[in-house]
Amino acid sequence: LEHDDPIAEAEPTTVTSADTPADAFAFEARHAIPLEATDMVWIRQDPPVDVAFLHATWILERARGKTLLINDPRGIRETNEHLAVLSFPDLTPPTIVTRSAARLGAFVHEQGGAIVVKPVEGHGGLGVFLARLGDPNLSSIFETATRQGEVWTMAQRYMPEVEAGDKRILIAGGEPVGAILRVPPESETRSNLHVGGVAQQADITEADDAIVRAVAPFLRERGILFAGLDVIGDRLTEINITSPTGIRQLDRLEGRNSAADVLSVFEAAARGETGSVATATNGRS
Repeated sequence: LEHDDPIAEAEPTTVTSADTPADAFAFEARHAIPLEATDMVWIRQDPPVDVAFLHATWILERARGKTLLINDPRGIRETNEHLAVLSFPDLTPPTIVTRSAARLGAFVHEQGGAIVVKPVEGHGGLGVFLARLGDPNLSSIFETATRQGEVWTMAQRYMPEVEAGDKRILIAGGEPVGAILRVPPESETRSNLHVGGVAQQADITEADDAIVRAVAPFLRERGILFAGLDVIGDRLTEINITSPTGIRQLDRLEGRNSAADVLSVFEAAARGETGSVATATNGRS
């Protein structure tokens, strides 16, 4: 910040489609750019939403009304990517959030002997465990996941449909852009691309569309213009808003330019066109 003005030390960059980052980006000399001189600021930073992340959103608040912020910093702070699904209990698998290893032990019995345990602030499949009755390491998994009662942990009923893949549905402006199926590698329960999941082409089914329609108003209220929904079978498991991936895989699989579709939604919001998710929350007045 310079007084009340947020400034970015940035390298003006030209982006083109390429196979490697070295070929995709052309940089100019770094210099100070007032955020109000830009048409929009797209916030893409991986979780966790820790203190440093929160500081960045508070600084970006000073640009509210001066440029379009995607996604809205308030929405990012208020929308935990794992906990957000609890707003849609009819669409999600049975879920609990706890710091108690004993509660996790009871929950695995309640859910037929298999649950997925993951950190509330996790990302990329890191720290995700498949916990099954009969596993001699079960107590250790629960102790590790909760750090012996110190951190909040989410647990969901294990859905065997994940063996066929975890669907990522990309949404821009409340509308589906496309979907990919992330298939877990052999001997792995996690399907995240970060840990070796393989992207395959996927259609958006009627059940998927119903999930999108249910979640879209929730995102709109929070100024979330771009999001990635994770769906296993017909159940919503996560709402990714910080840095959802899948555009490049979608374009490669379908031979299209979905990035252009997403940017068109952003441009409409920056122009303040009626119906744009971000217009009422943080765009220029």
